[in-house]
Amino acid sequence: MAESAQPRLAAQPGGSGRPNVLTSYDPRTGETVGNYAVMGAGEINRTVRGARSAERWWAELGFSGRKRWLLDWKRDITRRAGELVEILSEETGKPEADAAIEVMLAVENLDWAARNAARALGRHKLGSTWLTRNQRASVGYLPLGVIGVLGPWNNPVFTPMGSIAYAMAAGNTVVFKPHELTTGVGVWLADSWTRLAPNQPVLQVVTGDHLTGTALCRAKVDKIAYAGSDSGAREVIALCTQSMTPVVVERSGKGSMVVHVDAKLDDAAEAAVFGAMANAGQNATGIQRAYVAESVYDRFLELVAAQAAKLRPGADKRASYGPMILESQVEVVRKQIRDALARGGRAVVGGLDSIREPYIEPVVLAEVPEESVAITGEGIGPMLVVNKVTSMDDAAQRINAVGNDVAVSVFTRDVHEIEAFAERLRVGVVTINSSTAYAGIPALPYGGVGEYGQGHSHGDQGLREFSHTLAIARKRYQAPVNLSTFDRHPRHVRLAKTIFRIRHGRRA
Repeated sequence: MAESAQPRLAAQPGGSGRPNVLTSYDPRTGETVGNYAVMGAGEINRTVRGARSAERWWAELGFSGRKRWLLDWKRDITRRAGELVEILSEETGKPEADAAIEVMLAVENLDWAARNAARALGRHKLGSTWLTRNQRASVGYLPLGVIGVLGPWNNPVFTPMGSIAYAMAAGNTVVFKPHELTTGVGVWLADSWTRLAPNQPVLQVVTGDHLTGTALCRAKVDKIAYAGSDSGAREVIALCTQSMTPVVVERSGKGSMVVHVDAKLDDAAEAAVFGAMANAGQNATGIQRAYVAESVYDRFLELVAAQAAKLRPGADKRASYGPMILESQVEVVRKQIRDALARGGRAVVGGLDSIREPYIEPVVLAEVPEESVAITGEGIGPMLVVNKVTSMDDAAQRINAVGNDVAVSVFTRDVHEIEAFAERLRVGVVTINSSTAYAGIPALPYGGVGEYGQGHSHGDQGLREFSHTLAIARKRYQAPVNLSTFDRHPRHVRLAKTIFRIRHGRRA
């Protein structure tokens, strides 16, 4: 990326300390996209207080009332989607089609959260035992209050909407801090809500740099949702630990693919290349490495190489994918390629000369040692590692040894045995005969395993991330056998012991 395309902060008048204006640039051209305020701790705290002022109104609307508002918001976003797609393309360099798909996926999540919150979070009855038949128990899920959302730069609409929509559907208000590279999409989303409810700050945006995000973590919100790099995740967790603020974390990186001996190799190769290269390899749902059975390894590698060689990054509509959004990630990819080759891996497509900032042409590496940072590091960039394995056991051991997968895709025709294999993997999602398509299923939760992250996104679990349980037990009548008293009758104790032995002492 050219220096002029790097997002910058314009200095304050008088040159004092911290800048006060954030200017974002199109990574393809270096042209200015927008200028935004760099908000400090005082402004963050005032914004959070505004969210507190709307908290009660929003919660008391109930599931049906919030559903109507959220579906109205969804319709407004859909009608104006062209505006959002344009801003998204400008700030990330994504081709228009990719930006449109991201917006569509985000809206699908908003729609699902609005329509399913009552079912997932509404109060429902619980069973009791013979000892508590006179009690009626139920559990429901109530909003936490104000949620802080820290968005990423790689999918700045889809990923944060997986927190924003679910938090709002659960009855919370939201303060959203988009990444400084993609501030415009965050401002657009908040403005679209304000058009609907100008006097109810249920969703607000705060803009700025790294210190703005730090201030939000310290602003006494009720939970922080973060998506981004491993180092950023650790910093957010450390900051929130100081105030005992709970966090849900989605870290960067990609997943693995396993190609069994009976796989449809054409389908597997297509999925591997798309998973590795789409969005210039900057998708947390993508593929970093493929573990392929020895007997089909050479043929699979040929198919992957042929498909990858056809791809072309660029800024025009015919480009397969766009530039690297974050300039520093170019050097990460360069180090990974260099390390893989130095350790004995071989370049099948591309190599170090594929890096032509701000673009990286497709890179396919083979026979890369498992200790290489091309495997152990965060998978950011249009690069795929293809290694052979002796068995499914070998593949599982390698995947678990790295421990940073978002998801694992398994290609095989023997789908009946694959669930047992899936349960051996330390990963949140396993897909069969597809790769990244699972991200388009709003009901499907993912995350929360090993080094990938804490908590879940999407699905019922994603709604419950932004709720707390309230369990209620109500006595309906006097129990015929009352043991919850100091004045219990000895006959009741003898009867209870007899029933206990009958229920639990006999062989089932």
